[in-house]
Amino acid sequence: MKLINIGFGNLVNAGRLVAIVSPESAPIKRIIQDSKEKGMLIDATHGRRTRAVLITDSDHVILTYLQSETVANRLNDADDGETDEEEEEDV
Repeated sequence: MKLINIGFGNLVNAGRLVAIVSPESAPIKRIIQDSKEKGMLIDATHGRRTRAVLITDSDHVILTYLQSETVANRLNDADDGETDEEEEEDV
């Protein structure tokens, strides 16, 4: 299980992420509002402006102040580290 830091010491399981999207579009704003009403919204912004929305396979929606590119880079770094560990185990 790989965890991604989404700011302020908050971590998300990389394997559960479905999408990393920008919060500006109307459909994403609706998704945020719907998940808030269902109690499935996790606000990890600590009062800062939301810059990325993470959607998980369990229909949880996570708000973060990090830009979506930053989260994606951290996700790619986590994936790279995972393949290195797997190669070492196979040897």
